Amino acid sequence: MYKLLCIDMDGTLLNSRKKISTRAKEAIKKAHDRGVHIVITTGRIYSNAAYYSSLVGVKSPVIAGNGAIVREKDSDEIIYKSALPQATIDSILEICSKYQVNLNFHTMEEIYSGSKILRTFYKLMFKSTMKTNYKTTIHYTAVHQWKSILQKHSGEVLKCEAYALNRKRVMAAKLHLERLNTMEIVSTGKFSFDITVRGVSKGSAVKFLAEHYGIKREEVMVIGDGENDLTMILYAGLGIAMRNAVDLVKKNADFVTDSNDEDGVAKAIEKFILI
Repeated sequence: MYKLLCIDMDGTLLNSRKKISTRAKEAIKKAHDRGVHIVITTGRIYSNAAYYSSLVGVKSPVIAGNGAIVREKDSDEIIYKSALPQATIDSILEICSKYQVNLNFHTMEEIYSGSKILRTFYKLMFKSTMKTNYKTTIHYTAVHQWKSILQKHSGEVLKCEAYALNRKRVMAAKLHLERLNTMEIVSTGKFSFDITVRGVSKGSAVKFLAEHYGIKREEVMVIGDGENDLTMILYAGLGIAMRNAVDLVKKNADFVTDSNDEDGVAKAIEKFILI
């Protein structure tokens, strides 16, 4: 019997219209009613992840920022938090500036973006949450402001996103940062990657939460589609990949369900929990 179910958001729980299907909500509620802990597990900022967690319809903790924050949504108890050290942030700023790679830094509820275009994109992306209790504040930050802004938020910066439209620059910056061996770096597309504290990942957060609840590894089921889901796929007793997942995730999964537009999450829950 699975006691902990961790579900990725984008490309997994959310369909291509960024909606959670009725069938998925019903399957999640039935699993929750059977005593299964349901956990939204995402690379997104905590405030936005908490909003989507509320749409699921059950009380559940949230893993956000690729595992940098684990928080009980209803009690606001922070179960786990790992902020980027100032020295790491300084290295990111220096190296990404060298390769002309843009940056976004996330706290729990704020995004500091080095791009006015991306700030506008985020505002559109989070538009549905802006009038709720899960508001995300998005700031544009000029290059000369980075150090002072980030020093002001010392101990609060959970994740950095790096991106550029030039793939060669993105890869060069990523390889340079990886050589430092002081941070966790995972690709999120051809033109972007995420940075968290070394050792922080969705897999480490799922492991931490399972131990927090006293749940064995073999009692953990996870569902995901992206490279940042690989660590939790490898950790879980049952790692499930979406049909639309990247090949690396499908290759390492125990089972491949249907796509996010074919109720893959609901079908996986029905097959392995609601039996």
